[in-house]
Amino acid sequence: MIDRRIKFRHIQCFVEIARERSLKLAADKLNLTQPAISKTLKELEDIIGASLMTRNRAGIALTKQGKVFLHFAQISLASLQQGLDGVEKEGEHARATLKVGVLPSVAASFMPPVIKEFSELAPNVMVQIMDGPHGYLIDRLKMGKLDLVIGRLGRPVAMEGVSFTQLYSERVDVIVRTGHPLLENPDIKRIVEWPVLYPPEGAAIRPLVERFMIANGVGDIPNKIETVSGAFGRVYTRRTDAVWIISSGVVQNETADGHLVRLPFDTDMTKGPVGLMTRPDTQPGAEEQVFRLAVQTVIEELGLKS
Repeated sequence: MIDRRIKFRHIQCFVEIARERSLKLAADKLNLTQPAISKTLKELEDIIGASLMTRNRAGIALTKQGKVFLHFAQISLASLQQGLDGVEKEGEHARATLKVGVLPSVAASFMPPVIKEFSELAPNVMVQIMDGPHGYLIDRLKMGKLDLVIGRLGRPVAMEGVSFTQLYSERVDVIVRTGHPLLENPDIKRIVEWPVLYPPEGAAIRPLVERFMIANGVGDIPNKIETVSGAFGRVYTRRTDAVWIISSGVVQNETADGHLVRLPFDTDMTKGPVGLMTRPDTQPGAEEQVFRLAVQTVIEELGLKS
């Protein structure tokens, strides 16, 4: 029997601390003070009778017992979210809904034909699409607020508790406007002469871009704008001399119609897997199974390779 002293706030605080690897960041997300969240964690450990986390210079680390408890805590929160969603559906007499998270590159290029295919296969299912940065979407997947996420494989820490099925590979491109002076004499080292739109910390492509820069001898970038916003990047790059470093899928439409141009640099070393991410503790429902079928159909039609 579950100890009645364990409350929802204990589980929620513990899971958030484990995700953020930081008491401060977890407290900020839950709108609590750091002493309050620390006290809640201590209460949980006292009730369980085991140490769940340790602190070190790198932040918070889970103990062996903590890793076991986290697995079941995440399942519990996800199940509770599904139950709440089910009650809402019954109350609203809503039709079936599939909640999909997509990274910007997927939202711009891959998702439109997938949704078209899925709508033909399951016309009575409503799709809710949420785009955003990797960490934001993965957090919502783990919390049960999304059924699945399509995007780049993230860092090992971010992917804990997530099942990843590779769909295809995608590279990073270096993009400029038509007529940009760098097109006359393409040299990767010269990008520092202009503003550079660069993936921020936490972006799935950030480590790949950093390795690419080091390998090509690009030093410090004095005028760096960190963003993964496709909407901002498309407009800003077309209107200025900025150089945009972004996943190819984000600008696929713009490079195809000539509004933006891919610089002729060999960026193959930035290729990374794009895949479908789900919670391993849940079985795909009928809507998700049909969605997966639509995804595979589009992959075959577009000739994408995993």
